Amino acid sequence: MVTRPKELGCFLRRLRERTAPQGAPIGRRRRTPGLRREELATLCGISVTWYTWIEQGRAPQVSPDTLARLADVLAVTDAERRYLWEAAGLAPQRPAQKTPHVPAAITSVLEHIATPAYCLGRYWDALAWNREAESLFADWLGPQGQERNLLRFMFCVPAARDFVVDWPQRARRLVAEFSADAGNLAGEGQYEDMVADLGRQSAEFRAYWARREISFRDPAVKAFRHPTEGLVVYEQTTFAPLVERDFKLVLLCARPKN
Repeated sequence: MVTRPKELGCFLRRLRERTAPQGAPIGRRRRTPGLRREELATLCGISVTWYTWIEQGRAPQVSPDTLARLADVLAVTDAERRYLWEAAGLAPQRPAQKTPHVPAAITSVLEHIATPAYCLGRYWDALAWNREAESLFADWLGPQGQERNLLRFMFCVPAARDFVVDWPQRARRLVAEFSADAGNLAGEGQYEDMVADLGRQSAEFRAYWARREISFRDPAVKAFRHPTEGLVVYEQTTFAPLVERDFKLVLLCARPKN
């Protein structure tokens, strides 16, 4: 990734100037707005000279540890933290993981839309869905469903192979789509365990994963063999909120039968 020292330094200065010293309101008697450089350096456990170089855009590279200390003291938001890491030429640091919570906007969409729709989380677990999706994906989202994770359903539930039309191609595509997200998940225990377990349970997943193919979840036509409706065809569209990027809202709009 490209390092942008000047941009990083300017942004850190703005963050420093907005931060109240010692957590107290910024007083009018202070000639320097917010924290002084030496105060911020002391709180972060780094030298004043080194921090000054960083803020002046003279530091060729800032370590993730130093950047993390600065971010914590400056109480940055998730968006600001991502910006800091990108300006420093580092892979974006993800915020601490929380219990999955479906955003209210997505819940509202699921309640009001009259077509199959579901929400996928960080590891592609189904976190929420509507009645239409439960009816369509009975072996995944219905009461009898044993695997709420989309990948586990696809590769570990035998019924999926008959339900999904052209299962080999669809399964391969699904792995390529998940691989597009994997760059942000590498090193996380739950992700590593899931991939290893899928590889043990499914030779197909192991083979597709080894290909390292990458594909986004572009709009696509999906066909299924419904136990009562017969062949049903949908146009799938996936949405990702700008803030809660770990969530994916998937909508399936039915194509009329000929």
